[in-house]
Amino acid sequence: MIELNAYFFALAIPAVIFAGVSKGGFGSGAAFAATPLLALVLDPGAAIGLMLPLLMLMDVTALKPYWRKWSVPHARVLILASLPGVALGAVFYSVADPDLFRLLIGVIAIGFVLWRLFGRARMEGARRLPAWVGPIAGIVAGFTSFISHAGGPPAAVYLLAQGLGKTTYQATTVIVFWVINMVKFVPYAMLGIFSWDTLVADLLLIPVAVFGVWLGVKCHHALSERTYFAITYVFLVLSGAKLIWDALT
Repeated sequence: MIELNAYFFALAIPAVIFAGVSKGGFGSGAAFAATPLLALVLDPGAAIGLMLPLLMLMDVTALKPYWRKWSVPHARVLILASLPGVALGAVFYSVADPDLFRLLIGVIAIGFVLWRLFGRARMEGARRLPAWVGPIAGIVAGFTSFISHAGGPPAAVYLLAQGLGKTTYQATTVIVFWVINMVKFVPYAMLGIFSWDTLVADLLLIPVAVFGVWLGVKCHHALSERTYFAITYVFLVLSGAKLIWDALT
């Protein structure tokens, strides 16, 4: 049972706003952080059940400002590869060790940023990762999105290496996670992850979620491309560090 008290909303409101800002303006990479924050006052299953409808609402809210601005080839790779990842997440939800995946994804996210900042600084050519990285990123994104809403960092690692403009990158994450989150809804319902309590909490947090996305869109358009990607890399590092911390503690 979810106690809708002041302590719950003191954590839930900033967590949902942060997730909305991430999804609305910064590639969804750090949106997953709302779930562990909510897990401070909720059972982990209730936390992911509460967040999925809000994430779906954020996806729909973000579709209009980024409509058809995405990269179709990159979105197709991630979406198609994410489907078996979601299926694996549904099968192994009850036995998978989310901490192991949090640790691996956190290390990969931070390692990728260090590689981009230091390794690639001496390599002006070949901006993109090998083609096989895309399907692997999609599978991992689908799987980790299902078990802990942590699909953003794997997708970001792939997309940030493709040399996309800031709006193309952002729009691609919007369409990818719009599809992934819709696909997750039915197996979540079948696994009993949703409850009446999470529905009531979601209804109360709808304005907060929409505001977060609106704020994220405003921030996205207000920043230069250089500043935008600098902040995106900071978000990716913080997300990776948070994943590692959660896994080890």
